[in-house]
Amino acid sequence: MSVRHLLVLSGGHPYEAEPFAALLASLHGWQVEHLVHPEAEALVADGAAEQADALLFYDMPGFTFADGTVATRPPSAGFVAAIKAHFARGRGAVALHHALAGWADWPEWAEMLGGKFLYRRETLRGRECLDSGYRHDVDYDAVVLADHPVTRGLPARFAMCDELYLAEIFAEDVTPLIAADHEFAAHNFHSAAHAVAGRMFDNSDWPHAPGHNLVAWAKPVAAGQLVYLQFGDGRDAYGNPHVRQLLANALDYVT
Repeated sequence: MSVRHLLVLSGGHPYEAEPFAALLASLHGWQVEHLVHPEAEALVADGAAEQADALLFYDMPGFTFADGTVATRPPSAGFVAAIKAHFARGRGAVALHHALAGWADWPEWAEMLGGKFLYRRETLRGRECLDSGYRHDVDYDAVVLADHPVTRGLPARFAMCDELYLAEIFAEDVTPLIAADHEFAAHNFHSAAHAVAGRMFDNSDWPHAPGHNLVAWAKPVAAGQLVYLQFGDGRDAYGNPHVRQLLANALDYVT
């Protein structure tokens, strides 16, 4: 098999660089190019994605957090055109973890990914939604839902320690792949808006409705395919052999 070109985008959210690099190094048959925001946005707009066989989104661009508030902005027109052109060519992408929160002011981003993590109240698909929830270092079992190329070689259940999201998921639009054996209810999560305001790990006065337990899914985007994997908060997830198998399978699938 010829070597394929993987373009990785990160930035906009902190992560542990060295163990994440080890995760990328575990991918066989890929030439990895890693771009970091804010430079990544301009480079993609200038053509950096044109030769990529697949994109890996591990980024959360479009946000500025300061003084207990969050400001957002949309991507440049050139970046939007480049991402759309990638999928129009029949090429695909994998989105990891906090990519679900990226580009809050680009509605099509959520539609491409199949969901959205919200840092504040928002009207989404005509429905008023509270800010989303997060919970770090959750011990749970991931449950495989489908016999699919992305889940090939995985056990029916496998143990995880990772961050989970109580976020908006467009479950009717995706192919479900993996669920978390965990109760996705407000008492098990913390409010993202409270965290922005400086009240970390707080779920008071936050009556979020129960959410969906999907943590991995696939969906078409234009002529290409996208796989979203919620795994990936830190070194425990990066080093998990099942997560590494999932990522390798997902990249094969979307290519």
